[in-house]
Amino acid sequence: MKKYDPLKICKEEVINSLDSALKGLGYNEAELKLETPPEEKGDIALSCFALAKVAKKAPQEIAQEIAGTIVLKGNIEKCENDGPYVNFYINKQKLAEITLEAVLGLGDDYGESQPIGKKIILEHTSANPTDKLHIGRARNPIIGDTLARILKKAGFDVETQFYVDDMGKQAVTLSYGIKMWDTKPPDDDSLGPYQYGSKLSNTSSGAEAIKDMLQKLEKGDPETSEKVRKDTKMVMDKDITLSLSKINVEVDRYVHESQFVQDGSVEKVIDALKKSNYCENEEGAFYIDLEPLSGKKAKFFFTRSDGTSLYATRDIAYHLWKFEHCDEAINILGEDHKLESEQVKVGLKILDLDKSPEVIFYSFVSLPEGRMSTRKGRVVFLDDLIAEAVERAKNEVIKRREDLPEQDIQEIAKMVAIGAIRYNIVGVQPEKKIVFKWEEALNFEGNSAPFIQYAYARASSILKKAEELGLKEYDDYDPSLLDHPSEFNLIKEMARFPETIAECAKRRSPHLLAAYSFGFASMFNQFYRDCPVLGCDDDAIRIVRLALVAAAKTVLHNSLFCLGIEAPQKM
Repeated sequence: MKKYDPLKICKEEVINSLDSALKGLGYNEAELKLETPPEEKGDIALSCFALAKVAKKAPQEIAQEIAGTIVLKGNIEKCENDGPYVNFYINKQKLAEITLEAVLGLGDDYGESQPIGKKIILEHTSANPTDKLHIGRARNPIIGDTLARILKKAGFDVETQFYVDDMGKQAVTLSYGIKMWDTKPPDDDSLGPYQYGSKLSNTSSGAEAIKDMLQKLEKGDPETSEKVRKDTKMVMDKDITLSLSKINVEVDRYVHESQFVQDGSVEKVIDALKKSNYCENEEGAFYIDLEPLSGKKAKFFFTRSDGTSLYATRDIAYHLWKFEHCDEAINILGEDHKLESEQVKVGLKILDLDKSPEVIFYSFVSLPEGRMSTRKGRVVFLDDLIAEAVERAKNEVIKRREDLPEQDIQEIAKMVAIGAIRYNIVGVQPEKKIVFKWEEALNFEGNSAPFIQYAYARASSILKKAEELGLKEYDDYDPSLLDHPSEFNLIKEMARFPETIAECAKRRSPHLLAAYSFGFASMFNQFYRDCPVLGCDDDAIRIVRLALVAAAKTVLHNSLFCLGIEAPQKM
């Protein structure tokens, strides 16, 4: 079956009808813009304000003309003018037919667009490899991973990347700590490799050794680069990568900063920036004045006085490489990276690259007592949040299903806990701040992932019971038997799923999918309350309602998958 969008089919029918009507009225050059009208005002609307400018008439008059002359086609059964709007009504039974056919026929592929033919590199997380992830930085991988899933569903070829900082002093300090561990173990068992290296850096021999490693690293020394890269990977696998896997985040490619020093890319960037008309020198350190190029009163230093590069310089080399391998680049960055992001943008412009990365900035997560700070000990690590969430979720599951085996309880608790964390974070627009509160992050009622997961589990339970009763065959259903408002509301909302995915991808707004998923789960629960399924006395109606439950289960599954949340069969 072809991948298609039920609402798109209906909109195309509206556009075809409008094209004919507008040509007949002499409005050939008009641009059509369809909208979603308010409830009880139809399913598709045309605003006539733009047409009014072309026709030099009142929009109300044009709407009346169109409604009086249009010939409806296919699934559209009625249109009427309402002030400056023309509202179109889709035949409910026909919408049910094409929607159920699409959802049940496509299954996991429902909502997926045809390949667009564009490659996107989406960089997210890129956290300091020497530190554990705390929940403030956890917004980055959750936003990034969810957006990547949505973009893939929308037809883009997406590769996620983690840019590993294995060039800075912290990475070298970590590597030195690991090197010295075997020859001179620390007295304090609580110290990790980075903390041990930091302690040794306070000695003259340690400071000199770290300085020597940094210089070799900056010059692209293969042996030093390989050791630091290997050591950062080992620590990342133990901490960051493992933490990411716990929240269902997998990165397609880890790109190391040192790569661009070793292959000479950073040196080429420095040489090119030095030759530009914008380069200035301050005591041997070279910089670009950002004000004439971006309006920001700041200096972008791209070398230190000793000639070594800085992070933003190496980031420019990374982005030059990115754009050799993709059509579009998207970066997920904390709001504290705005200046560095501007430096990269200006650097690429000076180097005559006509592309720049699209950046999605997110605000930090704070605690009720203030902003998180590792130095002040005011921080909640992601691993600790996960452990606490699983424990709380387990208690909630036991309250509801103490009959379940321990293994099932543990598995469901893990799904619910991770779902609650991801949904709580991705459900808020990235630019809005989050004040972290346990009672909100682990909310199992209302607007939350567990609420959506429970709707999925309910649909699964209905279908399982139907199968046990010998009612698993519901292919031969009759959509014309559906006539309850709750049935049509559910159908209309599931028809909107492909459009929602496309809109989320276009606007780079994963929070819109979270809102859609909660709304859809609420509609399914309303349908369940209003329309008996297994308890229905009419066999034919029971069969078509089972088909509707199966379709709803698919939409819930696909929504949860794009949100990176597992769908439990029972709760």
